Amino acid sequence: MASLVSHEPATGALLWQGDPSDVPAEVARVCAAWPLWAARPLTVRIETMRRFANVVRGRMDRFADLIARETGKPLWEARTEVESVIGKVEISIAAYTDRTSQKRLEGALGARTAVRHKPHGVLAVLGPFNFPAHLPNGHIVPALLAGNGVLFKPSEKTPAVGAELVACLHEAGVPEDVLRVVQGGPDTGKALAEHPNVSGLLFTGSARAGLALHRAFAETPQKILALELGGNNPIVAWDTPDLYAAAVTVVQSAFLSAGQRCTGARRLIVRDGAHEPLLDQIGRLIDRLIVDHPHATPAPFMGCVIDNDAADAVQEAFLALLFKGGQPLKQLARPQAGLPFLTPAMIDVTNVRERPDAEIFGPVLQVIRVPDFDAALAEANATRYGLCASLLSNTPDLYDRFWANVRAGVINWNRPTNGAPSTAPFGGVGLSGNHRPSAYYAADYCAYPVTSSEAELIRGSIGIGLRDD
Repeated sequence: MASLVSHEPATGALLWQGDPSDVPAEVARVCAAWPLWAARPLTVRIETMRRFANVVRGRMDRFADLIARETGKPLWEARTEVESVIGKVEISIAAYTDRTSQKRLEGALGARTAVRHKPHGVLAVLGPFNFPAHLPNGHIVPALLAGNGVLFKPSEKTPAVGAELVACLHEAGVPEDVLRVVQGGPDTGKALAEHPNVSGLLFTGSARAGLALHRAFAETPQKILALELGGNNPIVAWDTPDLYAAAVTVVQSAFLSAGQRCTGARRLIVRDGAHEPLLDQIGRLIDRLIVDHPHATPAPFMGCVIDNDAADAVQEAFLALLFKGGQPLKQLARPQAGLPFLTPAMIDVTNVRERPDAEIFGPVLQVIRVPDFDAALAEANATRYGLCASLLSNTPDLYDRFWANVRAGVINWNRPTNGAPSTAPFGGVGLSGNHRPSAYYAADYCAYPVTSSEAELIRGSIGIGLRDD
């Protein structure tokens, strides 16, 4: 029996099985092949990526169905992920031209300064399970455009989607030895990170894993390390006259993808004494949310979390808040025995002492009541993370204060916390990343700049410090 298996979380059915990859052999293949890929004209690499977008477009229904079945997310959401994969190509081409363009500055006597960019060599991409196509694709396409070879290890929870993504790239014309899918668990990722011939690692995942990678790379400054990690993200609702619109924005922030987004709102911060009407609206919306399997009719708002272990962890975190004094406003329930479906939960943790600064990766929203806006700002910053933050308010001056004082890489106004466009940089501070923003800025860590002083003729003189001849 194969040692790697993937089951559909919504049904428990077997979806994929295979064997772990041979890391040294895969690294050797890409090391031998990437220089020829890098030597091809940029126009060839660009057109290959455009063919990839067309391949994915032609497989839209099949690809979306696979994502939905392997992650448990609704089919409509899986389709938006495939659309993001397609859209990423033109965004990455524009970003490569913008962020890593060639520049020449003319100097005196025919000299000039040139700035060009080179690929790092062989890059490893470690993907997450929540967006198993879109997020690794955001590393892979910029890396290939820059001329790198790529070793892509999908999450061990979504190997089938990872294999499909690589198959699409190969069909588009990316040489099979330039891009390899490397299947396996944490030990496989560790082997890739430690391999001396891997020039860098592009990682999306948990803060705990990111810290481990940061320590592992401490003595290898020659390697690039780009970390895109999680968040304990705040959404502050303050003097919002349109309660329904505010409630919709909070629900979208907290519960899309069953709460399995690094940009999801974990903490709702509200003015004490004026909070009940908004919480009432949110509660009524929660009661209307459909939680069901990916292909259900009517279409669900959210599906299950990735597996039963993840569901258990979310339940344990919710119970821990209850034991510490949290007041449940909407209970977290497990409606189907043996399957990882969870109902959206809301809990008032205002009076919980020593609230854990942790990313609960599931549909749990913590409510915190504060007396004034200064306290709201302090509470928003009461985290080691710093990925996303959002303010819901009709007062521009409050947003100016919010933007200036909140520490996060994505700060939104009257928009969900998970509203981050691919045409802009995406990344956080603190435990949320290592100052290597992805999305539009992914081009920055997929190639390195080379500065050259150039002249067609040798000219030299020493004006000071020579004895007379």
